[in-house]
Amino acid sequence: MTLINPIYVGDDALANLLRYCADKQLTRFTLVSDTNTQRALGARVTDALRAAGYQVIPIVLDGDEVIADERYLTTVLVNAPLEPSVFLAVGAGTLTDITRFISHRMGRQFISLPTAPSVDGFTSIGAPLVLNLVKHTIVSQAPIALFADLTTLREAPHRLIAAGYGDMIGKITSLADWHLGSVVWDEPFDAAIFKRSEEAIERCIRSTETIGQQSPEGVRHLIEALIDSGLCMLDFGDSRPASGAEHHASHYWEMLLLQQRRPAALHGAKVGFALTLVARQYARIRALSHAEVRQRLAAATLPAREAEVAAVRQGYGIVADDVVRAHAPFLNMTQAQFDTIKQRIDERWDAIQQIAAKVPPPEQIVGYLERVGAPTSGAALGLSDDEVARGLEYGHYLRSRFTVMKLSRVLGLPLS
Repeated sequence: MTLINPIYVGDDALANLLRYCADKQLTRFTLVSDTNTQRALGARVTDALRAAGYQVIPIVLDGDEVIADERYLTTVLVNAPLEPSVFLAVGAGTLTDITRFISHRMGRQFISLPTAPSVDGFTSIGAPLVLNLVKHTIVSQAPIALFADLTTLREAPHRLIAAGYGDMIGKITSLADWHLGSVVWDEPFDAAIFKRSEEAIERCIRSTETIGQQSPEGVRHLIEALIDSGLCMLDFGDSRPASGAEHHASHYWEMLLLQQRRPAALHGAKVGFALTLVARQYARIRALSHAEVRQRLAAATLPAREAEVAAVRQGYGIVADDVVRAHAPFLNMTQAQFDTIKQRIDERWDAIQQIAAKVPPPEQIVGYLERVGAPTSGAALGLSDDEVARGLEYGHYLRSRFTVMKLSRVLGLPLS
């Protein structure tokens, strides 16, 4: 179980941080923020710690769009002191991931101080980084403590709150894909963690109206659900409880936009929209009879490796080699392994249908997103119809996991 202690959400985050530092005899800090989060919270944290006699070295990242890539990772690494200090991540997902990775590689601990309830990564162990224009999740470390100032979270731009909601309910299909992968591909699974994540999603959905209103109650429910989701990843040891086909499509779009030097929409906004498309795929699964599935399985053939590699190169361009390496377990699948997958789909079709039945219809999910003001179209994210379709066609290559998109390919179903 998690060792993050305390996890505080409320109006006295700074006072609780100061008490914690005194109790733990922490005196030196490296604070990582950007120009926005420094204004929102970082300056107050710095002033409060210095007033208490502590040493604070601020690293304020600038730029219109801070990305967890080589540029910003190097900036933090170069400016971080060599002397022992505790890192403070003052920001949302990107700043937390940068701080998580650098502090881990430097052998330092870090404390999370969220400024917006926009992602679920505050308490997780993985750091999603963009390396050589490819999205990787690097195992790093969780924070030793988290202090979330509720007033700061409520005052965050509404698009960040809507993105957090999209990221959170995106776990609807994350969980479905996780369960599906365990049934068909023997992926690791934990029923207790699955249940915890499911309950966090349900609490968030019940709070849809108050989250959309940006009320204290709604924002508290959202950040607590996001924190719980991160803890599920931390306790399980990887991102399966919170990342499925909807995240893979989102990652593909992010990489595409970065390669073309176009503004990338918020992670949670992309995930929420992708959720509606993946939910549509589960609706297609629900509509299949067992007899039709058997006909489709009889016609299914193992994709040729050369054709699959060519598809990766078509979809990923200059970063294709990295994706080919990541997807090796599927690219190198033998005929015997493919036949086993087909046999399991046939024999376990009732279980697959039970998984699909838990995914709400796409129209219902669109309604949830609209009620909080989250994007529900590719155009709202700056994506063309062709780019949206490519996210579904190529996104699954990013991770060696058996999702509904891979199931759809075996069954010969359309992916868009």
